[in-house]
Amino acid sequence: MASQPLKSTDPYELPRYGIGQAAHYVQISPTTLRSWVLGRSYDTSEGRRFSPPLIQRPDPGDPRLSFSNLREAHVLRALRTRHQVPMPAVRAALDYAAETLHIKRLLLSRELMADAGSLFIERLGQLIDLGRSGQIALKEMLDGHLSRIQWEPLRLFPVVAARGLSGPQIVSIDPQVSFGRPFIVGKGVRTSTIVERLDAGEDRETVAADYQLSDQEIDEAILYERATA
Repeated sequence: MASQPLKSTDPYELPRYGIGQAAHYVQISPTTLRSWVLGRSYDTSEGRRFSPPLIQRPDPGDPRLSFSNLREAHVLRALRTRHQVPMPAVRAALDYAAETLHIKRLLLSRELMADAGSLFIERLGQLIDLGRSGQIALKEMLDGHLSRIQWEPLRLFPVVAARGLSGPQIVSIDPQVSFGRPFIVGKGVRTSTIVERLDAGEDRETVAADYQLSDQEIDEAILYERATA
């Protein structure tokens, strides 16, 4: 059955990010994110099959993703980073959460941090034979990614590859700040603006003075913008 548009005026659900842009923001491969958004075909002993999307865009007729989609991709990143969990297994586990736990969008829910998250991981373990130790490791990775979501106000602190999960929460994404582009918390300046000015030959001291940035804030902006998935 075709997806229905999630029509909303909620700023967290409005289409705003292209796939390439979104992939850069959450530090994953555009190819990976595209498969999560569009689904993908795969081979089995019984022939080719199609795995449905894990992420539903706000409007199937609009290729852009929402801030909520960024959060979903951020959580899925945890599953891919540690164990390369197959998309069909994740889909089956999410269906289990919807049908058994009655949580329709588990990847966006605070309940992922509680018992529902443990049951989700347990279900994944059953589907892909992680074993108990693998389930514990996967839950630790998932918890680390969830710790980078701030709930009030709702913001995402993306993982900067050079820093890992324990890196400082300096770069943030909030659809109600800087038009949803990554920015420096407390300063509101986009990370891309900082790097563009530096690349244009401006002195670091001048850029820092204009936005009242610390050395660490400038370093984090550079590391984030220059990171590759």
